[in-house]
Amino acid sequence: MTQEALYERSSSQVGADTPAPTMHWSEYLIEATCLGLFMMSACAFGTLFEHPSSPVRQAITDPMLRRLPMGLAMGLTAIVLIYSPMGMRSGAHMNPSTTLTFFRLGKVRGSDALGYAVAQFVGGVVGILAASTALGTLAADPAVNYVATLPGTEGQTVAWTAELLISCLMMLVVLTVWNSRFARFTGLCAGALVMTFIIVEAPLSGMSLNPARTLGSAVAAQAWSDLWIYFTAPPLGMLLASELYGRMRGPGAVLCAKLAHPSSGPCIFRCAYAGQVPPNPS
Repeated sequence: MTQEALYERSSSQVGADTPAPTMHWSEYLIEATCLGLFMMSACAFGTLFEHPSSPVRQAITDPMLRRLPMGLAMGLTAIVLIYSPMGMRSGAHMNPSTTLTFFRLGKVRGSDALGYAVAQFVGGVVGILAASTALGTLAADPAVNYVATLPGTEGQTVAWTAELLISCLMMLVVLTVWNSRFARFTGLCAGALVMTFIIVEAPLSGMSLNPARTLGSAVAAQAWSDLWIYFTAPPLGMLLASELYGRMRGPGAVLCAKLAHPSSGPCIFRCAYAGQVPPNPS
């Protein structure tokens, strides 16, 4: 089956596999929950590794070395959420930029894109507020600062450029791996990139990739001045990746908007998965 045929099949299945456009509240709730859990994990591990009174912080004085376990912890958190039953149900976007990109690729309906984005922003805020309530003043310490994403010492321009590049790379990897014979490893690759970016890129921008993730911390930290960086660079970077991928592979190369697809069960997207993968271009 050609890539173009797969694209036509995915379009024709919209009415056959799922009802006419409707609101999928279960999936929206899952998206909010997954990002909320991610934020709670980020705040908890951020406090463990960065709070001055933490034994780990006192034992590991080099910030670079502390980013190693932090990156590992958040990469594993992402992987667990992606492959969880909840993540495989909603697609585990957890990011308005990801949802917008799949909407641009024709895989997500407009009503669902809006529902996902709203849920993700709500989940990010609720997750960080829940974590800060549990941790109390520990999360408010300037060394933790509710794990807010802020530009590094190189300034806003470098932070914006870095966010654009890592977002583009993340989506290129997701699209390339997911729409190949290695689709089952997409979540692992995404988690590995989260880990790598935290270790390597975080000093430049705080490593966001995600407007909803940044807003959650900003609400708690009352840090508003740099929001424009994280509301523009990640979506533009991921949209750029979708354009590059589309030019390389064609408009029908993307099978579904999920990062991990179960072998059975409901799928609310314009899905041509059905156990298929695109033909090997080689």
